[in-house]
Amino acid sequence: MQHQKAQRPTIAQIAQKAGVSNGTVSKALNARGQLAPDTRERVLAAAAELGIETSLVPRVAEGERTYTVGVLTGESFGRFTIPVMLGAEDALGAGQISVLLCDGRGDPIREQHYVRTLLARRVDGIIVTGRGNGKRPSLGRNFPIPVVYAMVQSQDPDDLSLMPDDHHAAEVAILHLIATGRRRIAHVSGPAHQIASRRRSEGTHAALAAAGESLVLGEVLHGEWSERWGREAATILRRSGEPFDGVFCASDQIARGVVTGLREAGIRVPEEVGVVGVDNWDVMAEASRPPLTTVDLNLHEVGHLAATKLLGAIAGGPLERGVQFVPTRLVTRQSTEMAVAGLRPSS
Repeated sequence: MQHQKAQRPTIAQIAQKAGVSNGTVSKALNARGQLAPDTRERVLAAAAELGIETSLVPRVAEGERTYTVGVLTGESFGRFTIPVMLGAEDALGAGQISVLLCDGRGDPIREQHYVRTLLARRVDGIIVTGRGNGKRPSLGRNFPIPVVYAMVQSQDPDDLSLMPDDHHAAEVAILHLIATGRRRIAHVSGPAHQIASRRRSEGTHAALAAAGESLVLGEVLHGEWSERWGREAATILRRSGEPFDGVFCASDQIARGVVTGLREAGIRVPEEVGVVGVDNWDVMAEASRPPLTTVDLNLHEVGHLAATKLLGAIAGGPLERGVQFVPTRLVTRQSTEMAVAGLRPSS
């Protein structure tokens, strides 16, 4: 016998049980607006009966709103999370919302301390971000304020998680290589168990299959997210004896290593082999020789969209659920500028 998964109580269910409107429930749970004390207590009692931990509900003076949002991250100074946070801050700043940044440093105990601190500070909502290498634990189904996950995916499918579209990133890269005349394409990626690697590999296989092509060596080359692994992968490809004229790399670091390894072996990029990376990390892409064509993950938009959806929920609107993917975009540079067989790249 299968057990049904417990569902998060909805505002409508709480409203029905308490005999009030949806807007009154939102005000009571988020400590906003003017409510009679007995109305607020009735809503909290109904919420508690339905499984919401009301001890975590902020207790603030009637009519008071803090106009603050917490950003909880495990990598506050990372090159991936900084663009996400900047995008979020742009959206929040437009609404005159202050941001409280908390760096959990990947430590669950430290993170829980910050969660309690943010609730004590009566923030209106929380954005959770970090490196998207795997799913992370949810803050909780019955959390008293809205939460949006950005660049990281919550383990709870009922949470809203905004992610860059890694599958689309791979398709864009493969289609570009094919459009510039490449047909023998290899894929060099990071660790096989990580979400980004898996989704980019799936997108690679899908795009090649749609074009009637197959992957060089018949499999993805998995390793570290490093230049060193890129150089090693270039050696593996060269020594395999299989012809190749394009390499899609799952990061700019790997791509720069591949370009270096090919150049040191006397293989010209882009004249003989075109190389595409992912991230559009300018420090890496523009310093490569030649500069890298790459896929921008649009992380600023991931953060901006997360903040926009959070603000909507804070205002009393419904918060969407599930994983939503933000489209990526191709940035062309010299590593694919000239196609083989005299073809020119498409615009």
